[in-house]
Amino acid sequence: MTKSRVAAVDVGNDSIKAIFGELEYELNIPNIIARDTEDRPVIGIEELDNKNPLDGIHIKVHSPALKENNAIYRIGHLATKSNNATELDPGSSKSEEDQTLVMLFATLALDAVKEGTPFAKTKNVIDANYTLGTGLPLREVKEGKDAGYRSKLIGSVHQVEFLVTPKYQGLKVNIKFDEVKVYPEGFAAYINLVMDNSGKIINKDLLDKRILIQDIGGLSTDIAVIKNRNVDDDKAQGFNLGVSESLEAIREEIRTKHGVELDSRRDVVEIITKKNDRNHIMVKGSRTSVHDITDRILLDLAKKQYRVLRNVWQRNSQTEICYFVGGGANVLKEYLKTLNNNLDGYNIDFFEDEKESIWMMANAYYKLIMDYVRKTEKQQATPDKTPVKS
Repeated sequence: MTKSRVAAVDVGNDSIKAIFGELEYELNIPNIIARDTEDRPVIGIEELDNKNPLDGIHIKVHSPALKENNAIYRIGHLATKSNNATELDPGSSKSEEDQTLVMLFATLALDAVKEGTPFAKTKNVIDANYTLGTGLPLREVKEGKDAGYRSKLIGSVHQVEFLVTPKYQGLKVNIKFDEVKVYPEGFAAYINLVMDNSGKIINKDLLDKRILIQDIGGLSTDIAVIKNRNVDDDKAQGFNLGVSESLEAIREEIRTKHGVELDSRRDVVEIITKKNDRNHIMVKGSRTSVHDITDRILLDLAKKQYRVLRNVWQRNSQTEICYFVGGGANVLKEYLKTLNNNLDGYNIDFFEDEKESIWMMANAYYKLIMDYVRKTEKQQATPDKTPVKS
């Protein structure tokens, strides 16, 4: 029997962040797909295998969990070059979108075909078993959609066939799940703050504090209310308020005002967050500021996020600190700090390490699923000592 491999996957609106095995492999792929045909044209086909597979993910996906079965897709960087590229829309439910599943299966398949993974391979077919830790926005978990999402994954075989993909062309991966744990995103952020990879408690001073965690994503914002070391399910809230619409508005205004077509929202994020020449683009070869556009749109979003914080804090007046996490918090950080300094002066904090903030969910899912695996193995190793009745 093939050994189950641990996978922690955060299907973020901007990108997929995934951690595999004993922390030995990470993947980060833009969450962009485009429907395609089986034979995509490639210039210099003989040089295909010299290219990076992540730049040319071209797959066919078969799964009973999908509404559109046996469809062919360009994924990630390759999809950004397509006219029909799609990103998740504001208001959509992550648990009900084919795109979420397609990205999840593609990411797992890219791990499974890697040299050194412990899976059986017969000719060009790899049978891969995973123990998966992943998550959904708090709003969807409170609506009970996590159970439906899990049931789509468990008990079925999901196949990814690599078509015109560097190094992996012609390989098929059959994905099965031995276990799937779906965690609410706000709770996961708290776990990441207080637990290390081995399950030990860190940041003990946070354990008995009353904390808010405001997780700003692409499509939604979750606020977890933590007290007595638990998430208060009644007070935790999820909102359809993310950064995607603002990024799309910036992209559209840059196109209208400067005639520059950006491939995706991810290009907008890069312009906003890059170390050098931040908020600048090249227009006909000239370095041009788009500060006026980004500042106006992002400040407006930051005000909405600050209003959310204020309303939740008022209902949880004994809160001691609020942590802002997620890719959206990274984009809005300076605007939120300025608003807070000029207005209420709440005790708020950000993760200055950009990677730590963006990878927080994937890291949390890894810690949680590894904790589950350790406990399961311990139970299996301990024989049942219940006395047998004669």
